[in-house]
Amino acid sequence: MTDKNVSRRDFLKIAWGAAGALAAAEAGGVVLSFFSPRVVEGEFGGVIEAGAVESFPAGSVTPFTQGRFYLVRIPDGGFVALYRKCTHLGCAVPWEPAEGKFICPCHASAFEMDGEVINAPAPRPLDRFAVTIENGIIKVDTGTPIQRDHASAADFVYAEVQP
Repeated sequence: MTDKNVSRRDFLKIAWGAAGALAAAEAGGVVLSFFSPRVVEGEFGGVIEAGAVESFPAGSVTPFTQGRFYLVRIPDGGFVALYRKCTHLGCAVPWEPAEGKFICPCHASAFEMDGEVINAPAPRPLDRFAVTIENGIIKVDTGTPIQRDHASAADFVYAEVQP
């Protein structure tokens, strides 16, 4: 067996190299955690449980501030979740019950109950979110807004009729 002595200079090189590698690994971890999505159940960017089907009357528009959407139940019973962001410049669009439409306060774009544009300058309908109904409970996935060129019957989700 040979006994090899490590010089002070070699020891310091190894120690500084290890400290540098540790600092680089920590910095990389911080960067990765910064860019990773923080999706929490029940908050914007995740799936939000809106409530029971029967708690939303036909023809109603219910705001979900935490989820940044309106849950609309059209008169025939279909549901659509509309993103509250205007498709013109991204302003928050409020529902005006007296007018029966969404009116953007920035440039007066107006949208029907289903999100269809009725007054420009908005170039397209309000974006929507995916809606599912499981065991009579409405769930809205706010992870990805769905852009559309026009509102259609395919945008609406209906609860199964119980016998």
